[in-house]
Amino acid sequence: MFFEKKLNFFLGALLRNVEKNKCGSFCADRNVLGNREPLSFTIIAKSNIIGGMKKAILSPSILSADFSRLGEEISLIGKNGGGLVHIDVMDGHFVPQVTYGQSVISSIRKCTDLPFDVHLMIDRPELSIRSYIDSGADWVTFHIEATAHADLCVQTIHEAGKKAGIAICPATPVSAIEHLLPMVDLVLVMTVNPGWGGQKLIPYTVEKVRALADIKNTGNYGFLISVDGGINAETLPSVLDAGTDIFVSGSSFFRGTLGWQS
Repeated sequence: MFFEKKLNFFLGALLRNVEKNKCGSFCADRNVLGNREPLSFTIIAKSNIIGGMKKAILSPSILSADFSRLGEEISLIGKNGGGLVHIDVMDGHFVPQVTYGQSVISSIRKCTDLPFDVHLMIDRPELSIRSYIDSGADWVTFHIEATAHADLCVQTIHEAGKKAGIAICPATPVSAIEHLLPMVDLVLVMTVNPGWGGQKLIPYTVEKVRALADIKNTGNYGFLISVDGGINAETLPSVLDAGTDIFVSGSSFFRGTLGWQS
């Protein structure tokens, strides 16, 4: 099955054909998120997997990109169905690994017009959120486990005109962020332990997505639900079925095994 839809994207008209993959069929749709506009996709899933229509946005993580040709890798995101660029910032404290910071984000901003989805895996994010926004972040997501000032973080992001996200590790219950749900634009459910790419999805985290989707529907909240970790052609249907709006994929996307084609 093949679907085709004309999409107005950024300054010009863009026609994208998105072919059938293992999780169903996709057609492009216009969805405004922040100051820039990501591509979203209507997923017409196989009835035995989801049984309905679901819009979702692919946010490839550059953590799994080839950094010797990072500009080229980022350009491939938009060409292969990505609607956001997911940027994992690690400080060596909140998580053991160290990745990149503001200077790298600033240097790659010119490589794409797609929104930057910056995921801060750092301690005390309230001290540096503004600098990541100044570097080019459109969405800023911080961890509830990393700060005692979550409300201040959300305020700082919104005052800068950007989208605020809150992330939870696999062992953190949804109840830990319920008071923030009316305020945030995004909830990121870590489906693996943060800090490393290439891990397998932790099954019980999918139920947290389902719980968030129920809370969102009951409370008529506007936040989007994102998942990060172990997302591939096999696990994607389950997280979409649970209520995911945005899915982060690193290893599978850059290896070309996720199944998305433009």
